[in-house]
Amino acid sequence: MSGPILVINPNANPAVTAGLDAAMAPFRLSGGPEIACVTVPDGPFGIESQADSDAAVAPMLDMIRARPDAAAIIIACYSDPGIDSAREVAKVPVFGMQESGFLTAMSRGDRIGVVAISEGSILRHRKYLRRMGVLERMVAERPLNMSVAETASGDGTFARLRAVSETLVHQDHADVIVLGCAGLSAHRASLEKAIGRPVVDPTQAAVAMALGALLVQSKR
Repeated sequence: MSGPILVINPNANPAVTAGLDAAMAPFRLSGGPEIACVTVPDGPFGIESQADSDAAVAPMLDMIRARPDAAAIIIACYSDPGIDSAREVAKVPVFGMQESGFLTAMSRGDRIGVVAISEGSILRHRKYLRRMGVLERMVAERPLNMSVAETASGDGTFARLRAVSETLVHQDHADVIVLGCAGLSAHRASLEKAIGRPVVDPTQAAVAMALGALLVQSKR
């Protein structure tokens, strides 16, 4: 097993990358692969619209091409911008956080609720779930109506996140919650304890899948 698991934050906000890096602590195993969280400096500062998502793809692909040392790649942006192109360019497994997070949530519960950062993100997320063929497993997606920067460093993020998640649980009857933004990673454990339901951080889910793939490869 050689080379790092490269966790790519396609936006240019280093606070989001710092939160991702902290969320990787449980996966940094003795003797395991390095997990390197990196920022795409030429990406949009926050990915909050389809236009932002589209603009993130080219600089992200440039970073993938510049890191042939990676053993696996994680796209750490919900909606997995450029995932098909990344899989075409990369010579190693590529995991998208929305795909990985939702598949993990399906193993933890039947009725899945998603927390989005804004109303404008929801249609993009729904289209991707429809493409995956799993849209019927989502009971609702509700927005925080915050920016990516606010979710990463705002003082009121957790209170708003808890309120929206409780609505998903008590009103929409979700039995598992998915955090639909990489900037929310730091709140997973506290939110799960507060609402009494499983909470999936999609970047952690993607890294868990990457670790599994690399461990299997190392035993061949």
